Amino acid sequence: MSGDGQIAASVLCSQHDVHARYGGVVPELAARRHIETVDTITAEALRKAGMTWADIQAVAVTQGPGLAGALLVGLSFGKSLAYALRVPLIGVNHLEGHIASAWMDQPDFPTPCVVLVVSGGHTHLYLVQSGGTMQLLGKTLDDAAGEAFDKAAKILGLGFPGGPAIDRLARTGNATAIAFPRPYLKPGSLDFSFSGLKTALLYDWRDRGQSTQQGMIADVAASYQEAIVDVLVEKAFRAVRRHHVRALAVVGGVSANSRLRTVLAARAAATGIRLAVPPITLCTDNAAMIAAAGQRAYRAGRLAAWDLEASADLPLPTEADSPSLRSRTSGTRRA
Repeated sequence: MSGDGQIAASVLCSQHDVHARYGGVVPELAARRHIETVDTITAEALRKAGMTWADIQAVAVTQGPGLAGALLVGLSFGKSLAYALRVPLIGVNHLEGHIASAWMDQPDFPTPCVVLVVSGGHTHLYLVQSGGTMQLLGKTLDDAAGEAFDKAAKILGLGFPGGPAIDRLARTGNATAIAFPRPYLKPGSLDFSFSGLKTALLYDWRDRGQSTQQGMIADVAASYQEAIVDVLVEKAFRAVRRHHVRALAVVGGVSANSRLRTVLAARAAATGIRLAVPPITLCTDNAAMIAAAGQRAYRAGRLAAWDLEASADLPLPTEADSPSLRSRTSGTRRA
């Protein structure tokens, strides 16, 4: 990432082929694939950016949350690289990276705003203030939305990753065919819960005969997806109304869902709310968002020590402890 916040190069090595046969991510295999590819992927990014190792002014690396083994591989490589190049090391919270992605495509996106982080492991609502501080408004009490999609795809026999598979199939189905529950929890709550919805799908699918299953699979996928989308959109705009803000950002892997993007855009247009949803390439986990969050930390002087450790359940700092998410004026240094 260049000093002015532009992506100089972004390279992704997918692990879908490794985990597809197991119907989900296998932590040990994920860590091994990280070991096999992290150095070549980094070198390829440098080549595409037209840079050399000497051009690097800082190294940002995900500290957590996430799979412990994969985090350890990345953190060890990042530490070694920063130490060898004698440049600063920056530890980045994975969720901070997702939130930073909202400003990568829209640098002038306003604050205060509400940010919904929705992914395989997280469904969290934050209020981001003008100074960059964050307040947690609500979170999932059990399954995250992305996890609910993946488990549903496994029930329906759609393979892994489940979210994109359900998204594709749902486009040919009737979203009103099955009245799946909308788990809004108690009135006014900003928390989420998708375990009951997943159970409703499981029982509905088991109660159908094999011939009925095949004929209804697109309708089931569309109806299930619609239930998740309804909850996410309703909670997000409830938070917008409650905190009297005029801007909403939705980030994370599930924000790539086509139905969610369509409903969000329509609701935002109808209510006059400014909406930020990153491009598809910046929705799912990617290094560019970590670089963006790291660059902000670098400018704020928030650097890591050499004893930085990986944390599988690293919390995201909120309120006064949160770093600024907004870019400052910079020179041409690259990170």
